[in-house]
Amino acid sequence: MRHARVIHQGVTRDATERDGQLLLADGRLVAFDAVTWLPPLAPVPRARTILALGLNYADHARELAFKPPAEPLAFLKGEGTLTGHRQFTRRPAGVQFMHYECELAVVIGKTAKGVRQADAYDFIGGYTVANDYAIRDYLENWYRPNLRVKNRDTCTPLGPWRVDASDVADPMQLALQTTVNGQLTQQGNTRDMVFSVPFLIEYFSSFMTLSPGDLILTGTPDGVVDCRPGDVVVTEIERIGALVNTLQGDPS
Repeated sequence: MRHARVIHQGVTRDATERDGQLLLADGRLVAFDAVTWLPPLAPVPRARTILALGLNYADHARELAFKPPAEPLAFLKGEGTLTGHRQFTRRPAGVQFMHYECELAVVIGKTAKGVRQADAYDFIGGYTVANDYAIRDYLENWYRPNLRVKNRDTCTPLGPWRVDASDVADPMQLALQTTVNGQLTQQGNTRDMVFSVPFLIEYFSSFMTLSPGDLILTGTPDGVVDCRPGDVVVTEIERIGALVNTLQGDPS
């Protein structure tokens, strides 16, 4: 099932996809363009942990003239970075290179501590699409991006759907692609991750507790290009959905 979280008539509501429309929790069917889309995540009773991977596709590492890492290169993101489907992401004034990153996002479904790879899928609640924009102008270290690169408000669109884990037979065999203004600019497949989803869950849960609602953003393949104000960026993952975002100029 595909789950969404939207604002309709001024009220935040949970919804599911039904015949090309949104089925609200109160039984009403509404059009996709009749709502404001939010990140498709249920509220959690504490701060959500968002883990993001750098250089987790070998081709992307080569694109940046790096060797694939021997250990996951992870950094934390704040929840304020998230925005929804069909929303705007701000590009700071004067920036020379800001690019998208189409990523499979894993939503943790139950508390995970000391999980083995063989059992990792039991701890996944679902999947969604993330577009984790990066601003290269501010980058000092590819291995540990600083806050201005990856933690800006609105820099991580998420959605449109949260797809139940049971509806994705193999998350390690999903095609990814990105288009900018309708032009295909990026293609890849999750099978090319350096560190697989089960490996990452074992790795993170070996030293920290993952809680329901936490996110793991699993990295992007090669093919990133600079995006300008007004560009419409669509990051799409097979079986998960197509996430639409528009770049907006920032005068400040």
